[in-house]
Parts: sequence; C-alpha cells; structure tokens
Amino acid sequence: MTRPHGSSKRPQDKPLGALPLGRVAGVQVNLDWSLIIIFLLITTSLAVGLLPYWHPDWGPAVTWGTAVAAAVLFLVSVLLHELSHAVVGRRLGMRIERITLFVFGGMAHMEEEPATWHTELKMAIAGPITSLLLGFGFLFLGGLLAGPVEISREDPAAAMEKLGALPTLMLWLGPVNIVLGLFNLVPGFPLDGGRVLRAALWGATGDLRQATRLAAGAGRLLAWLLIASGFAMILGVHVPPFGSGPLAGLWIAIIGWFLNNAAIYGYRQLVLKEALEDVPVKRLMHADYESVGPHDTVAELVEDRILRHSQRIFPVLAEGRLQGLVGLEDARAVAREEWQATAVRDIMTPLAELHAQAPDDSASEALSLLAEHGINQLPVLEDKRLVGLVTREDILKWLALNQPRDIEAQGRALFGGRGGAGEEPRGR
Repeated sequence: MTRPHGSSKRPQDKPLGALPLGRVAGVQVNLDWSLIIIFLLITTSLAVGLLPYWHPDWGPAVTWGTAVAAAVLFLVSVLLHELSHAVVGRRLGMRIERITLFVFGGMAHMEEEPATWHTELKMAIAGPITSLLLGFGFLFLGGLLAGPVEISREDPAAAMEKLGALPTLMLWLGPVNIVLGLFNLVPGFPLDGGRVLRAALWGATGDLRQATRLAAGAGRLLAWLLIASGFAMILGVHVPPFGSGPLAGLWIAIIGWFLNNAAIYGYRQLVLKEALEDVPVKRLMHADYESVGPHDTVAELVEDRILRHSQRIFPVLAEGRLQGLVGLEDARAVAREEWQATAVRDIMTPLAELHAQAPDDSASEALSLLAEHGINQLPVLEDKRLVGLVTREDILKWLALNQPRDIEAQGRALFGGRGGAGEEPRGR
C-alpha cells in the first residue's frame, strides 16, 4: 500500500517514532515501533496455536523458533512488497526516498502524486504481483522440501505432522503472501487495488481529483464492511473468509477503521495540495517573530519571551543564522531552580533535527510536513538565514481568504480541528 507525503528538508529524514534500518535498492527503510504488535501477534498465534496443532510432537524450542522465523520472513515479504512499489516508481521518474513498515503493512513515501495514470497503474500493481510471486514461490519451495505427501480429505492437517520445520515454514508463508497480494487488489483506496481503480478512473475521466474521490469512496465502503464484519465476529457470527471470535473480529474492525481514515486522508491531502500547489511559502509566512540567543538563560527565555508574547516557539539565532527552536515545553522540562544556570542552547531542538522550507517552496509541501509530523510551525530559511515562520494557522488563514469554505474545512479537518498560533505544540 502506498501513500504520498510531502518532501522534507530534514537531514535525518524518517518519521517520528521510526527506527532506520538502512538503505535497500537506494531507498531508506524505516521500521515503525508498532511492528512489535504484528511481530508478537504472529509469533504467539503460531507458537501456541497453529504449530502445536500441526506438530504436537515438536518441542518448545523448535515451535517458538519456527514461529519467530515465520514472523521475520513475513515482515521481509511486506518489505519486498513495498520495495517493488518504490523501485518501479523510481524507474518511472518518481521521487521515492523512503518506505516505512508499520503494524498495518507499509508505505512508500512519494514526494508527489504520479504524473500520469500509467505511472500510477504500474506502481500500484507492482506490490500485489510481488506478493503473489512470493506466495507461489514459497509454495513451490515447500513442495520440493516436503517431497511426496499423501493428503487425506478427512484430516488434511495430518499431512503437516510429517513435515520438518523448513517446509512447514514455506507452506505457511505461501498462502499468507497470496492472501496479502489478493487483499491489496481489493478496489478500495488507498489499497493497491484502490490505486489501480483510481488509475483507471483517471485515465477514463482525465480528472485526478474526481478519480481520487471515487476511489476513496470505494475505500471507505470497504472499510465500513470490514468494521461491520469485525463487530459481527465479536458477537459470534461466522463471517467468511475471516471466521469468528472476539480477537479476530477486533483486528478486522481495527483494519477497517485504519482504511477509512487513510481513504479520507488521501482525498483530503490531494484537494489541499491542488489548492496550495502554486502558492509559495513566502506568501504565507510571517516575519514578525520574537527570537532568543543561544547563550540566553532559560530564566530570560521565560521572563522576557514566553510570558510577554503569544508565541510558544522561539527561533534561536546567532548572527542572524538559525541554531534551533525552543519553546514552553522545553523550559518546563528544566527544574525552576536551574533556570538561571541553564542556557537556551542546552534545551533547544537543534537545526539538524528540524524540518525547514525555502521561501519559494510550495505551500503544499509545508502543509504535508505539518500534517505528517504533527508539528505547528516550520522555519523558512534562505541561505541558512531565517526569513520567517510558517504555521498551521497561516495556511488555514490563506485558505479561508482565498478558497471556498469546503476546502478550508478540509484543511482544518486535516489538522484535527486544531491549528491556532497559541496551541500547545506536539513537536517541532
């Protein structure tokens, strides 16, 4: 599954809360901490459920070792799925610098929307094809390793009991990857099948926004079907092909909830991107900000800045050059008796860890960064000198004055109804 995000000038380009794994095929791979959930879920369900049922004679070491290997190889399969999107996209001229694996799968972070519906189609279909090829490949290897096995119609699981750990692992990974590939082909945005649908609608209508709206609608319909199925399963209803049970039902409902939010977000982001695409950041930024020096004390920051101005975040400047940002939460982290002895440079977020924009950058990029990273403002730099700050409220004001009410509403919804200049920051 892919989803576009705005570009970042941050040198250490990874989502907050993600662990950088390294570069594969020129693409930065990040692991979100939520992967622990899916890793533990797969390992535990196999080690205490399926594997003991298939192999009652296995000891704990073999059972848990196979379960851990299955969880790791499943995550590798998801990584290959996402890498296929990134590799195909880059060959077609897309800027895809990183992918992130998280509890619901993965994302290839695109710097912009595909230029044509052909590009969208080729990128979207690459992931499911990769998963299907992996699935059939694992089944083929499992069959080779297992050799001739008689499968009884009355008790097909009995055949698994005769297999070793490696063929068992292959024969589990095969169907799982096939299901992953087929699920992603379901025509609901932002699943890969939804992007295939959007590409087809885009090619038929020539209107990307209309195609996105229809594909997102299909995605929301799928999401609500999953949510309804999940609650039915919790109540004991058998829902093909998911089965029944509270735990499985809760998981299906959560997946539906995530897909619904992702479909809404995808359409909302496109609408706002179109509205702000040709608007440079310098038209929205404000230059009437208060700043502090790196050698100022926390006491001076609090008494002379925080208590006297409506700003909550202050640029830290040395000879006109931005050193970092500091704010109310940074000051609160210092014990009051240490305010006089603590310098601002010791508590600020340094420039190397900040996202920044240039005056001529598109406001749509700023919007994407603010939304993606949950931050309230971005410094605007020209030749490493601070020329202004652009905030959520700056963008929302421009939308209110220059766009219809429904587009302004999309902007406020993207920020969760927040965005005031005096709002408590959730990061830089």
